[in-house]
Amino acid sequence: MSEQPVGNDVVFDVGEADFQEQVLRRSFDVPVVVDFWAGWCAPCRVLGPILERAVTARGGRVVLAKLDVDQAPRLSAAFGIQGIPAVKAFADGRIVDEFVGAQPPAVVEQFIDGLVPSPADLAAAEAATLDPAEAEVRYREALAADPDSVSARVGLARLAIDRGEFDEALELLGPVEHAPEATALLARARLARESADQASPLAAAARMASDGAPETALDELLAAVREGSDQRERARKLMLDVFQVLGDDHPLTRRYRRNLTAALF
Repeated sequence: MSEQPVGNDVVFDVGEADFQEQVLRRSFDVPVVVDFWAGWCAPCRVLGPILERAVTARGGRVVLAKLDVDQAPRLSAAFGIQGIPAVKAFADGRIVDEFVGAQPPAVVEQFIDGLVPSPADLAAAEAATLDPAEAEVRYREALAADPDSVSARVGLARLAIDRGEFDEALELLGPVEHAPEATALLARARLARESADQASPLAAAARMASDGAPETALDELLAAVREGSDQRERARKLMLDVFQVLGDDHPLTRRYRRNLTAALF
């Protein structure tokens, strides 16, 4: 067993009977780290206390489930455990990070830090519940504390879009453009900026995409791509933005992505 007491709210034993409830379902509320270990495993006895100290220090923002592989052979097989200690982190019901083998405390600390929201992210989450003026103050405080905070940048960008300040939104999102939370908002900002550009021949199509008529917008943008005019590349990029806003699984995205590929090649 672990060298430290296990069974509190933050560090606890788990088995096959309660894995679904204590790990998968609980991971929708808080990240759950699962330590696959065994009593005969010397590296497990080294890693276990390091994990427990790191998790306990986060004050409930992450929890640790200790799973004895000898007592849970079906789970061990299901997760492909071939060597222990094996550590898997769950969030929203799925594995989001993992490592195998005993690791030094610094590596474990970095692993745990990657699972919990930063103070800036917590401040940004609080800001999302406030009115726009108060929210902007809190988002800017969060961004000052952590310029890399995706949550703060996304929150400020949403407020900027609502004010019609599309260039500001794009500037805020630029440094985090590859973050999943930012991609659709970036596309929305680019479409809104295009729709506000009275000199753009594609403004009407961008406006329709923003105003709930994406199919008509995609028809017009696809026509511009097929014409091969100097607006072809701009129309192509705007179609990609519409796809981002709709989502990859939307029927219009699937259909017009095929049409766009055919028009280009």
